Amino acid sequence: MDIAVKPMDPADETAVEQAYQIVEAAVAVDVPDFPPVGRQRFLADLRHPWPGHAHERALAMIDGVAAGYATVEMPLLDNLENAEAEITVHPDHRRRGVGRALYEHVRSVVRGAGRKHLMVMAVEALPGGVARGEAGGAFATAMGAKGALTDVRRRLDVTEVDDADLGRQLAAAWERADGYSLVRWRGATPEEIIDDIAYLDGRLLTDAPMGDLAWEAEKIDADRVRAIDAVIAARGRRRYSTGVRHDESGKVVAFTTIDLPGTVDWHAFQQITIVEPAHRGHRLGTVVKLENFAYARAHEPGLRAIDTWNAGVNDHMISINEAMGFRPVDGWQNWQHDL
Repeated sequence: MDIAVKPMDPADETAVEQAYQIVEAAVAVDVPDFPPVGRQRFLADLRHPWPGHAHERALAMIDGVAAGYATVEMPLLDNLENAEAEITVHPDHRRRGVGRALYEHVRSVVRGAGRKHLMVMAVEALPGGVARGEAGGAFATAMGAKGALTDVRRRLDVTEVDDADLGRQLAAAWERADGYSLVRWRGATPEEIIDDIAYLDGRLLTDAPMGDLAWEAEKIDADRVRAIDAVIAARGRRRYSTGVRHDESGKVVAFTTIDLPGTVDWHAFQQITIVEPAHRGHRLGTVVKLENFAYARAHEPGLRAIDTWNAGVNDHMISINEAMGFRPVDGWQNWQHDL
């Protein structure tokens, strides 16, 4: 058996199709409750890479048959010692050395770029939760990585939400939010609030629990927000955002986002939720999340499920999510390999 790993050119249509088939097959086995990736979404992600990052991709072939796919992202604006990788092996070709061959290739790329920390992620089962394979974590350990932070994915079944209860939660939260007003937008960030959103977005990795991950706060400014918004639009994603403005200062001091991948109507991701520290204690996190949930539902009648991830130690945000009806599904271990 001959395993060959070679860089993948996004312009090579045959290689791209092979990579897509590997990813789609792996998702169906590893996280079967996820929606299919879809060829349109996969191609859009390749053609419109995340701004401010260098990207490397590779395919692993067994005797000429595509068996595995790896991606590497390296930040260029901050976190210059870090790299993130995703290694996917087709279910039909696992336990044959494909993952190891890809990992060695990834490690060589990352070291060659002068990076010191390689981060990967693997899904795992929660106690009493749905079954998940153990191979990802075992593989990361075998490669020399160490668990640095455990995230828990929770899902909201939109078809079973208690609207009356959510209404009571929202009314109670607004009682604590006197002096603040609502701001909503679809798609690109409005120019009149873009500096406020950039500031808040840049706080995320400072405020969120990061465990042992060697990840520094990102340097977010208005231009970077515009670049991200442009990529999201080019990928065909649909985003709904809600913030609250502090009436006295005129600043947006909290916001949240729900993101639909654009290939299915029934599934979305709950993204960032952040409140400026000086304005905490006014239930603004609850306000923006509940208001934005209603906002997204009003425009997405087919929405049935929303997934969100929180660090297992992020008790405050978990309490808000669980009050809304989010329930644990599985764990996602962040692994870090110090090279």
